[in-house]
Amino acid sequence: MTSKYSQYASADQTLPEKTLTWNMYGAGEENIGKDGKPEQFPVSQPAADQMLVRIDSVGLCFSDVKLIKMGRKHPKLYNRDLQKEPTRLGHEVCLTVLAVGDDLKEKYTPGQRLAVQPDIYQNGKSTAYGYTIPGGLTQYHLMGSEMLETDEGACLLPIGTEMGYAEASLLEPWGCVLAAYTQRRRLEPMDGGVMWILGRPGDEREYTFSTGLQAPATIILSDVPASVADLAKKTSAKIVVRDNITPDQYEALSKEFTDGAGFDDIVMLDPRSAETVGAVARHIKRRGTLNMVGETPLDGLVNTDAGRLHYDYIAFIGCQGPDISASYGEKRNRCELKTGGTTVFVGAGGPMGQMHVQRAIELPGGPGKVIATEVSDMRLAAIQERFGPLAKSNNCELFTYNPQTSDKSIHEFVMNVTGGQGADDVVVSVPIAAVMTEAATLMNKDGMLVFFAGVPNGTMADLDMSTVYMSNAQYTGTSGLSLNDQFKVMDQASKGALSPGRSVGAIGGMKVAKEGIRAVIEGSFAGKVIIFPEFPDLPLLGLDDLHKTEPEIAAKLGPGNMWTVEAEKVLFEKYWKD
Repeated sequence: MTSKYSQYASADQTLPEKTLTWNMYGAGEENIGKDGKPEQFPVSQPAADQMLVRIDSVGLCFSDVKLIKMGRKHPKLYNRDLQKEPTRLGHEVCLTVLAVGDDLKEKYTPGQRLAVQPDIYQNGKSTAYGYTIPGGLTQYHLMGSEMLETDEGACLLPIGTEMGYAEASLLEPWGCVLAAYTQRRRLEPMDGGVMWILGRPGDEREYTFSTGLQAPATIILSDVPASVADLAKKTSAKIVVRDNITPDQYEALSKEFTDGAGFDDIVMLDPRSAETVGAVARHIKRRGTLNMVGETPLDGLVNTDAGRLHYDYIAFIGCQGPDISASYGEKRNRCELKTGGTTVFVGAGGPMGQMHVQRAIELPGGPGKVIATEVSDMRLAAIQERFGPLAKSNNCELFTYNPQTSDKSIHEFVMNVTGGQGADDVVVSVPIAAVMTEAATLMNKDGMLVFFAGVPNGTMADLDMSTVYMSNAQYTGTSGLSLNDQFKVMDQASKGALSPGRSVGAIGGMKVAKEGIRAVIEGSFAGKVIIFPEFPDLPLLGLDDLHKTEPEIAAKLGPGNMWTVEAEKVLFEKYWKD
């Protein structure tokens, strides 16, 4: 007898006339659905350039909460009137193709299982599934060019049957985690770009620029030593001299040469003033670089736009010189956790924070010590329960810290663990500038600080930029992911190097999706909430308590109540009704 799971996977089902859907009509939880419930809409057959898909599983994310709070003001909604043109939450999605239009039959077939890469660009404009494009909190929907004809091609990833539906939904958040440790910054001077080189009057050091100075089309020189002026004149670039320029003139200079977009590359020679570095940094272009070269520390902390580090991938690089080009390149500027080092995860208790902790522990050649900080003892206990045995088996020491209950400050705690050296890497999953500033003080001088949590551009944090050029410290941040990142997750999972199911904290059906969102807001579960739209009446169930209500499913969980394909199969046998 064919199992329900196999029948479901084959898409051998009777197509219903209507689909349950959670539309979003404005900011606030009250604008999700109608009267607190999902609505019903007709299920339509696809046109020639469309396909009909079934949503198999949806991971709920704190990014969904941001959208709920902001409504039409969210950057990816472009102030659209949601009452007239509603959107739909759900961007961590696994789906199955049910029917294919004539124009797509050579590419897609009924029964094909796919995961969504929601971070979409079309003609250079940023859109996203679950934001601009209504997402996966529905049972069925049509999919066309908005998803299949993006700047990167179709934003869909084929999934094999060996991976469960919940695991496939987690490819997106796990891809974001992996992306945080891949190089997103540009680390060489831009070919054909605009470079601004600022010197310090009185600096007569003999600088060199062994590679990269031939790249820019325009070089603006401000108070540079004679050695640098001579080097610039030997290039084919247009040379502009603007000496004695003051911070109040920086914006006008940017408008004159970049239409206000910012300079592709900025070089500061012998910087001394933290205030000046902060003023200059405001005029770095998206994915631009600020190269600081000097032997003297700045006179204080630099007021830095943490939002731009996360969303715009601006790069702060540097060296002590005299070769200015020594700052550039991936060899000098790492993005991966230090082998055998100490990593601090600030805000480790949430689902994404836990993914970072898990990755660090499972990473071949990863850190030797992991410190997880969180303001909830319950979440810290969950981290110890979930990852303590994993850390021990991977020869990694796991420490947990709650700043609200400890008699030590976080700085004291980290220094005790590291023998006064500070952490090699600090990853921040808390979108608060003050927390980001404090996190930076936990690093050793050549450490790396990763801003994983997104704060709006213009959110300022005071950071020690002297260590960038004096000791090669790294300040990085990432947002979003690519299909390649999801492929990496799938590859690592297939090799047993990563266990996505370990990130599931609760499951639920379509009718409790809104309850699931509330649980995300309140942090009710240690892991991700996964919604199975095809199970309308499945209640919201935490995996740690699953044995109380669903003992047959709980019996198939892995160590530490880890979600498995076997548990998913039992779930389908009990709840799926064709």
